[in-house]
Amino acid sequence: MQVGAQAVVAGVAAPSGWTRRPANLARAITAELVGSIVRGLHPAGTPLPPEPALCEMFSVSRTVVREAVKLLQEKGLVQVRQGSGTIVTPPAAWDMLDELVLAATVAEDDTFALLDDLVVTRRLLESDMAGVAARTADQDAVDRLRALVDRMDALVDDHVTYEEHDRAFHDTVMHASGNRIARGVVKSLQSQVIHTARYVGRTDRALCVASNLGHRRVYERIAAHDPDGAAEAMFTHITDAWLVRRGGPGDAQRLRR
Repeated sequence: MQVGAQAVVAGVAAPSGWTRRPANLARAITAELVGSIVRGLHPAGTPLPPEPALCEMFSVSRTVVREAVKLLQEKGLVQVRQGSGTIVTPPAAWDMLDELVLAATVAEDDTFALLDDLVVTRRLLESDMAGVAARTADQDAVDRLRALVDRMDALVDDHVTYEEHDRAFHDTVMHASGNRIARGVVKSLQSQVIHTARYVGRTDRALCVASNLGHRRVYERIAAHDPDGAAEAMFTHITDAWLVRRGGPGDAQRLRR
């Protein structure tokens, strides 16, 4: 087989850009197969192409293919059944915290439902962390939040730098809460969508101004050591900011509580 050529094996096209073998072949093949499964090229309940076909398609050994299938299993995308082969699982079984799965699913979702769910999850965790931060934040953290809010007031015409400070503000609140697990989940979720056009949405000056009013309310409630007020301010800020950025088809039913 000529590596780099567009080959079709068992009805599946090898990626045309496969001109060099990546250093970690199993992970590279896993990424290709994750994308194919999420796009529906391998529907739930159907088997992946058999091992020999995958070996030929990617021009790799059985050992590499088996490692790639093992990684797919760990991500919840396939199940190996004795006598039936490697069967694709339904989306409900997929590990949505896995970076490959989340990124591929967001890229294929044109309904905004997945991004709405991501925002709902982020809102739940960050509002709780803001409430905890209002009880636990030391003066250094409070001073840091105030400095970030004041700086963002001066950055409303520079949305790129503004967004960097925006992320720093939220991370400072999360860090002050001491909840490393919740912080890790939020950072993992956002890392896959933070630069996508649909998640970033509008970036005009008015949005930055409105967004920073929300930041300031969160800061003020944390500085006042008001857990309920801080949690409510963060909940409202995340919801309102997303609704402005969101646009897109359909209403935001999933955000309603």
